[in-house]
Amino acid sequence: MTDYKHPEVLVSTDWVNQHTDDPKVRLVEVDVDTSAYQKGHIKNAVGWNWTTQLNDNVRRDIPNARQFEELCSSAGVSNDTTVVLYGDNNNWFAAFAFWQFKVYGHKDVRLMNGGRKKWELEGRPLTTEVPQFAPGHFKAATPDKSVRARREDILKALEEKNASLVDVRSPDEFTGKVIAPPGMTETAQRGGHIPGAANIPWSKAVNDDGTFKSYDELLKLYESQGVRPDREAVAYCRIGERSSHSWFVLKYLLGFPKVRNYDGSWTEWGNLIDAPIEKGEAKSAHA
Repeated sequence: MTDYKHPEVLVSTDWVNQHTDDPKVRLVEVDVDTSAYQKGHIKNAVGWNWTTQLNDNVRRDIPNARQFEELCSSAGVSNDTTVVLYGDNNNWFAAFAFWQFKVYGHKDVRLMNGGRKKWELEGRPLTTEVPQFAPGHFKAATPDKSVRARREDILKALEEKNASLVDVRSPDEFTGKVIAPPGMTETAQRGGHIPGAANIPWSKAVNDDGTFKSYDELLKLYESQGVRPDREAVAYCRIGERSSHSWFVLKYLLGFPKVRNYDGSWTEWGNLIDAPIEKGEAKSAHA
């Protein structure tokens, strides 16, 4: 992992196995399948439900600072805690939680490379015992706007043509053939993609065992679609979790200096009145 620009944000399954009892480390599992944690998880890992704990379902937004403080503190997380996140689907929602930690300024947060998939492939132990920790003292920083894009930022990027938009959804979602993956309930009114976006599915960044591809492979993947470090990159998907995964790759593994996650993503953009939309294959790699 040393070829990445910021290898310190990744830990191996071996590292996690050696730190399950470390009081300075808090393991947090966040899965697409919210029942997976109860069926078995890494020893001393806390389970977070992305639908209820990493979203404000009234405002359709991420938790506000107070809500995030309460979530972290209840898990025994303080500002000096090393937080290690992992989950199913090659760390989709673990990356979403990682991104939220960075929105609120937590310094030491990492992903377990390969996520739950690699842990299980290696035959490592799982437990159903839910750990209990004394409350932590987590204080959120002022939200870091440099890691989050809003719809007005996308409109500005389209007008000024100064950013690379990275649509990390499947090709069928990108072209407008389908509006959402099968079984997903939160959708947009219209299908397609933001004009000028490059379609680089999040899954192309990972190996079969769930680990991230090498630095050289990742750089080639993005640069082949016109996404370069000398230009701002903005990732989006349907609701912001897959794009968090690609945001993590671009910002931390490749070290691009300016990367934002548009977590409103297609569910917001595809519902906006008068928002420009394209269908079909990509015409350009740039916004």
